Amino acid sequence: MRIRGVKPFASAVGLLLGLLCAVEAAKVNKHKPWIETTYHGIVTENDDKVLLDPPLIALDKDAPLRYAESFEVTFTKEGEICGFRIHGQNVPFAAVVLDKSTGEGVIRAKDKLDCELQKEHTFTIQAYDCGEGPDGGNMKKSHKATVHIQVNDMNEYSPVFKEKSYKATVIEGKKYDSVLKVEAVDADCSFQFSQICSYEIVTPDVPFTIDKDGNIKNTEKLNYSKERMYKLTVTAYDCGKNRASEDVLVKINIKPTCKPSWQGFNKRIEYEPGTGSLALFPSMHLETCEEPITSIQVSIMLETNHIGKGCDRDTYSEKSLHKLCGASAGTVELLPAPSNSANWTVGLPTDNGHDSDQVFEFNGTQAIKVPEGVVSTTLKEPFTISVWMRHGPGGREKETILCNSDKTEMNRHHYSLYVHNCRLVLLLRQEPTESENYKPAEFHWKLDQVCDKEWHHYVLNIEFPTVTLFVDGATFEPFLVTEDYPLHASKIETQLTIGACWQGGSALMTQYFRGNLTGLMIRSGKLENKKVIDCLYTCKEGLDVQLPEEVASAVKVEFNPNQSSLTLEGDDIESFEKVMQHISYLNSRQFPTPGIRHLRVTTTVKCFNEETCISVPDSEGYVMVLQPEEPKISLSGIDHFARGAAEFESTEGVTLFPELRIVSTITREVEVEVEAETEAEGEDDPTVQETVVSEEIMHNLDTCEVTVVGDELNGDHESLEVDLAQIQQRALEMSSSNVGMVITGVNTMANYEQVLHLIRYRNWHTEALFDRKFKLVCSELNGRYISNEFKVEVNVIHTANPMDHANNAMVQPQFINQVQHASVDLSGHNLAYMHQASVVPSAATVVIVVCVSFLVFMIILGVFRIRAAHQGTLRDQENGKENEMDWDDSALTITVNPMETYEDQHSSEEEGDEEEEESEDGEEEDDITSAESDSSEDEGGEQEDQQGSSRQQQLEWDDSTY
Repeated sequence: MRIRGVKPFASAVGLLLGLLCAVEAAKVNKHKPWIETTYHGIVTENDDKVLLDPPLIALDKDAPLRYAESFEVTFTKEGEICGFRIHGQNVPFAAVVLDKSTGEGVIRAKDKLDCELQKEHTFTIQAYDCGEGPDGGNMKKSHKATVHIQVNDMNEYSPVFKEKSYKATVIEGKKYDSVLKVEAVDADCSFQFSQICSYEIVTPDVPFTIDKDGNIKNTEKLNYSKERMYKLTVTAYDCGKNRASEDVLVKINIKPTCKPSWQGFNKRIEYEPGTGSLALFPSMHLETCEEPITSIQVSIMLETNHIGKGCDRDTYSEKSLHKLCGASAGTVELLPAPSNSANWTVGLPTDNGHDSDQVFEFNGTQAIKVPEGVVSTTLKEPFTISVWMRHGPGGREKETILCNSDKTEMNRHHYSLYVHNCRLVLLLRQEPTESENYKPAEFHWKLDQVCDKEWHHYVLNIEFPTVTLFVDGATFEPFLVTEDYPLHASKIETQLTIGACWQGGSALMTQYFRGNLTGLMIRSGKLENKKVIDCLYTCKEGLDVQLPEEVASAVKVEFNPNQSSLTLEGDDIESFEKVMQHISYLNSRQFPTPGIRHLRVTTTVKCFNEETCISVPDSEGYVMVLQPEEPKISLSGIDHFARGAAEFESTEGVTLFPELRIVSTITREVEVEVEAETEAEGEDDPTVQETVVSEEIMHNLDTCEVTVVGDELNGDHESLEVDLAQIQQRALEMSSSNVGMVITGVNTMANYEQVLHLIRYRNWHTEALFDRKFKLVCSELNGRYISNEFKVEVNVIHTANPMDHANNAMVQPQFINQVQHASVDLSGHNLAYMHQASVVPSAATVVIVVCVSFLVFMIILGVFRIRAAHQGTLRDQENGKENEMDWDDSALTITVNPMETYEDQHSSEEEGDEEEEESEDGEEEDDITSAESDSSEDEGGEQEDQQGSSRQQQLEWDDSTY
């Protein structure tokens, strides 16, 4: 069946389906969003909004269809841009769409920005549309655009100075373009706020100004005497007018006008004896005033010419010094210190010779003759002459040091040493020989040392025809030698003189010497070797330096022979100063000569520019050698004893100092802490007190002299003797005379003790001898330190038969009885108690004892009268006591026991007016023999009773006159 109207209906349906297909085709997302390729933005720190140029706008040609929506929104208005996406790591920004229909967006900071951490940020951004289908795969995104964002700074930081404080040093009298520069920094990131635009000195009224760069300079010349240091407070401002958080302190030191010199030099340096080396310049440095130095030369001079013979040396006798230095025997000293055995130098002026050497002065009018026998008439060759001499410029005449000439008639000079026109001349005429040929006779040396007024040591080694001269250890050859014939034979004796030449006749002396001499020695038979000569000249004090290893090669050091001067050379100032700081003074003597040693430092420098090179002035100071602790030499031992006459007459004799001890001590003050308990708190309060302590020390001795007290020794029947072998074994020497014995030589106190123990006194005619007294004195350093006088008294114990003293039997029977019992050996008893049984007292002794007893009686009487005068008010109460002591003194008599009075004589000499008590005490302390004890019991007891009653009667007087 055919339906009418179907075809039109089909056409309508086809049209509808075509429209639907067209609509579906139109829904396809064909275009991408579009944005600019580059954006520039600015953001201020502490703000989150970014101003972009150009603005952020995304466009999409598919708008306004639904598919232009953002992928984030399912249903939005047609033609909208839905979002932006930022690409990059840790980008602190986010993009936000403000108007989806127009595609407008903004970029904001996620967090607070800090320009100081990062000034600029760069990243990329894309825009997205909403092309999301059922499967989400139709979304379109734009290309990536680059975004540059600059962070603008805020002035949030203040300036800060780089240093906590500033220091500078300027020299007075100068104006500087810049004394110093201060600098501050600002942590802001921008040029405007990070720049320091100005500085300011806050301290008012100071002669300084500061510019915008921080340079400080003075506005006027500074004066060291007015102000030595300025303190300034300085602040800073950045270009945003922010002031520094903290101001800074600036110290400007003012130095006096720079003068090149040694700094840190102590002018007074104290040296304590026995402390070893003492650094002279421990903190010394050279101020060069910033002048470049290429080399330095320094000379250090220690002036010791006024000490002894040019410096501190041992002051023993010249003979002892020769021995200490190893010279062999045969040396004769021609200028010894005056003594009993060598007295020919007594008339010469000398110094005291204690602290330093003894020096003899010759003023042009004095000379001495050396006694015969001191030096042999003809010197055996080879021989040596040595002398210390100080001589200034003289006249044209010869000045004789030593001369050996004829005593009479011809006045020929056999040999002599003299000075002439600053020349030292040795004349040596040969003795007669078979040949009459010319031979060397005069040797001339032209020396500056002869006339420089300084001490010098001269040694002439003579081994004819060669003569060698040593001056201060250095060798000099003669510049002229003249010849002459040998002397003619004669029998005329010669005379050796010092200080002039013996002419005989009316003139007597001629060619006088003007200057100082000491240590004049002649040694025959052997020459002096160089080692001994150097030892004699070497000083005990001088300069010393211990070079540090790191600078030993940088500085050259040279000493003079006696180490009184030192020369340094170098080119490095730092090394040079280290060497200077290690220079020291050393005095090796146990007892150095105290006093001042002047010190001078002379400096020469060389610079790159010789015309502007600096000049360093001399530095002067002095070393003060303090007084050493003086030793006290003490001699002790048995000083009173008695021996039998047979011992004195024996070949051994009597030992004078059997138990002698020599001790030397020094006293010094020390600080001692003493704990004192306080009364209030009962606590110990330590306090420091000074106390004097005595300390025993060891040192040498050089002389011990035993002298007879009283009459001189009679060589016919008495002498002092000692074992010469023991003397020589200890390298000592002995000389004796009728006044005593002298032992000389430098040796220990122990060796001197041993030798003195050996000294014996002999007397082979003791009948008229009752006692003998001797005195011993020892000394050190040629008399500088002297011991006490140790006196010894020895008594002769005579043993006799009673018939030998019959003429005394009626006068002193008791005394004779004691002598009969005195045959026992009393050698170990003290002299004070041996007199009771030793000798019969003389009449003069009895008279003296009587007078002393009467004087004691008068003193006792005076004491009682004084007591009675002071006790007048108590006279009635004491009448009984006074009556007991009454006597009639009209017939006063004194009975004297010879034994008691003889004992009283000695005890009164020692103890004064207590002789009776001393006698009783002595009897208790003595070791009395059995014979003495018996005598005391039989006779002494009865005598004491009688004497006691006699004294009681004598003490009674009539006081009616009171």
